[in-house]
Amino acid sequence: MSVFDHPEFDQHESVHYFQDPQTELKAIIAIHSTALGPAAGGCRRWSYVSDAEALTDVLRLSRGMTYKNAVAGLPFGGGKSVILADPSTSKTPGLFRAFGRAVASLDGKYITAEDVGISVEDMLQVRGETRFVSGLPQSGQAAGGDPSPWTALGVFLGIQAAVEIRLDTGSLRGIKVGIQGVGHVGHHLCRLLHDAGAELTIADVKREHWQQVDADMPVTVVAPSELLSADVDVLAPCALGNVINMDSISRMRAKIVAGAANNQLSNSHDGARLVEQNILYAPDYVINAGGIISVAREYLEQGSEDEVRNEVGLIPDRLRRIFTEAQTTSKATNRIADELARRIVADASSDADDDLAEEFSQPAS
Repeated sequence: MSVFDHPEFDQHESVHYFQDPQTELKAIIAIHSTALGPAAGGCRRWSYVSDAEALTDVLRLSRGMTYKNAVAGLPFGGGKSVILADPSTSKTPGLFRAFGRAVASLDGKYITAEDVGISVEDMLQVRGETRFVSGLPQSGQAAGGDPSPWTALGVFLGIQAAVEIRLDTGSLRGIKVGIQGVGHVGHHLCRLLHDAGAELTIADVKREHWQQVDADMPVTVVAPSELLSADVDVLAPCALGNVINMDSISRMRAKIVAGAANNQLSNSHDGARLVEQNILYAPDYVINAGGIISVAREYLEQGSEDEVRNEVGLIPDRLRRIFTEAQTTSKATNRIADELARRIVADASSDADDDLAEEFSQPAS
């Protein structure tokens, strides 16, 4: 099957495959749109069942980044990269240097940062080969660094907004929250929720992750297979995507889905299924935009930590507008967010076309 016939191909501008036999790098970089600016989005290292699964993931993730950056008001388009991991081998500096050279070859069309399976230290290796990278250590009060705490903060604020709308309370005290995936972002989110008085149920496929949280604060630990149907008020998917589907929705007891994972819905119809079950969904790329806001400000060398915090603080207002429209129109929240993002990108593309037409209409000098 051609990539153009792939069900997740959505007028992507380009898809690039990279291989470096010496370091065993196999990577795909997908650029969905540069209408708003260079494509920005993190790099994910994951052990995929097949190359086809990796392609599906990077196509969906890159489109999601276009929407995320658009709704967040950032001057970036959408892109994403995946490194196909061999479960029998470990990460090496050489692997990320090779990936850095792959990013450099795109000459600024794509800007990378951390995502699942990638650390700040890994990005430092990438930075040794290209300047088109963000999420690096910063000094003083400059914006940037590890984006995980900012993603967690945005999700925390978004959960507060969703609880206000769906549960009619301005407090998280006593609210039961289930967090699926308690790695970098999930652990930070647990701390924020615990400090706000929430009761936490957690799950993670990696024992060391849930053990660290369990040692840090009072939580109930359940098996990953049990978390989606746990007796909680809020379900916060913070691992991989595709967890909200026809089967999981039918078993769900939560009244709200609001988490950090990308592509939480298996497909767009699942948003309507959530509406049918009276479950409020916070569109993932709206609520989890805190990390890319920090990454963007770092890359642009604009702003301080306080300014990033203020910008992340706008996330709940965006969600409230989406929730309100959903109440008045009976549309699914994911549909409302998608329509908003597409309008922003289309307007930018139209403006670019108008500028080009004006340029060519000028008489030659």
